[in-house]
Amino acid sequence: MYSVPHLAIKYLRYYCTALNGKGHGMHSPFVFQFIIKILNDQQKYDSYETVENLRRQLLKDSRMFVVEDFGAGSAFLRKNQRSIKSIARNAAKSKKYGQLLHRIIKYYQPQTILELGTSLGITTSYLSLAKPDAKLITMEGAKEIASVARQNFERLSLRNIEMIEGNFDLILPGLLEKIPFIDFAFIDGNHRQEPTERYFNQLLPKMHHESILVFDDIHWSSEMEQVWKTIKDHPSVRCTVDLFFIGVVFFRDEFREKQHFSIRF
Repeated sequence: MYSVPHLAIKYLRYYCTALNGKGHGMHSPFVFQFIIKILNDQQKYDSYETVENLRRQLLKDSRMFVVEDFGAGSAFLRKNQRSIKSIARNAAKSKKYGQLLHRIIKYYQPQTILELGTSLGITTSYLSLAKPDAKLITMEGAKEIASVARQNFERLSLRNIEMIEGNFDLILPGLLEKIPFIDFAFIDGNHRQEPTERYFNQLLPKMHHESILVFDDIHWSSEMEQVWKTIKDHPSVRCTVDLFFIGVVFFRDEFREKQHFSIRF
């Protein structure tokens, strides 16, 4: 993981070099629509307040858990005691990006959605409420956190979510055998290079012309930046959008040549 000052310098460089977020000078009609219809959509959807009310409740929840950690920074399973409010504060995706993912789902209307990394279910709730009739599969490695997420889904009466517990490395291949295709996937479960690249390669056979992949924290570390480069270089990937804290991947056939954009958001 980059230090905070290093990450701040990288963000400043991104901000100064990225395309403006208004669509000016954008020659790709598809990406122009992405900017105008999704990045710049200022509508206040009812779902926003529903999920943010849940977040506010979790930020006050002092219950403690011994949490299993399968992610970055650990070559083996670690356990540490954490409170729900600390997880909500430090691990949950921010309102800005949760609502962006909600708008992506609402605009493109994917039918089959996969999330690697449920955490407390805040982002999952944004995905679910954007398209309640979609099939949404979310995976979480820590059973204590998964239990809280299930409670949150019940609290919001979300009925289109299938929760799967366990280490992604062990259960993802079997899950993918049962899914004919994936329209949208959000990968937020591991911030190390080898596992993240492996998840990408496992998901590729399930991608199609309109599929979308979103990777979290693509500039979080040198490893994640290498992952992002590998993804951009893959022949199946036709277009990427770098929003610094997340990266969006498209496979659309109309991009006869690869196009990669950094857009200020």
